[in-house]
Amino acid sequence: MRRARGPAAVLAAALLLTGCAQSVDPIERLGKKAAQGVRPSGPAPDRSYRHWGLTEPLRRPPRPAARPLELGTDGARRTLPRVLDRVPTGDPVVFLTYDDGAEQDPRFVDMVRELHLPVSMFLTDSIAGPGYDHFARLRRLGAGIQNHTLDHRALAGQPYAGQRAEICGQQHRLSARLGVRARLFRPPYGTYDRTTLRAAGDCGISAVVLWRAAVTPADLVYTNGDHRLGRGDIILVGPDESTGSTLRERTTRVLRRVQQRGLTVGRLEDYL
Repeated sequence: MRRARGPAAVLAAALLLTGCAQSVDPIERLGKKAAQGVRPSGPAPDRSYRHWGLTEPLRRPPRPAARPLELGTDGARRTLPRVLDRVPTGDPVVFLTYDDGAEQDPRFVDMVRELHLPVSMFLTDSIAGPGYDHFARLRRLGAGIQNHTLDHRALAGQPYAGQRAEICGQQHRLSARLGVRARLFRPPYGTYDRTTLRAAGDCGISAVVLWRAAVTPADLVYTNGDHRLGRGDIILVGPDESTGSTLRERTTRVLRRVQQRGLTVGRLEDYL
């Protein structure tokens, strides 16, 4: 006659049949511990650059040496803003600049944040004015906010009073809307004369910033020198009214070219 099994024995048998009992196999336990031991520790590497069309991370720029910007003078030995299309530096950097402020894509803000991308925005009030909040977000990410006049009028040949009103007027507007006192100025269409420099200087501008390379739908075009990017070049990422490519797409194209040349992007304001 078989002895009746107690409730504990019955429960153990049921658990074994249903697969719910915990294994007591020492080899299996060792395998679990070994698997836990090889789990990666710490955060996963940041691969957000791939999301923006890059095949490798954008290198961080070096910290530039602080030095005063040399100013020019007119015939009366009056100090004038320096005019430049590149920065004289041995650092392997170029500089990305954007004009007007017509393109206010929130995804571009995401791009700047995720890539830690230094950019400088030269704003025209009549174009950027309705969207200053967009540029405030960029400024909080470290973007430079600079002067591109109130109404985007060609300045060369205009009287001093009119040129001063365009430049100083935008200085006041940037200060009121964004809390910025711009030090850099880009004349509309890149045209200027001696009166422009006088007016800019009187409005607190220390440098008139042009560009050596500009983005076109086909490629980069260069205003002078070798037709390739070099250290210190200032790049204009302008609007694309022919193909309709986004600001993000145009920026990605430039960044690929920058990386191909073994360069990275610096913050223009840190060098000027």
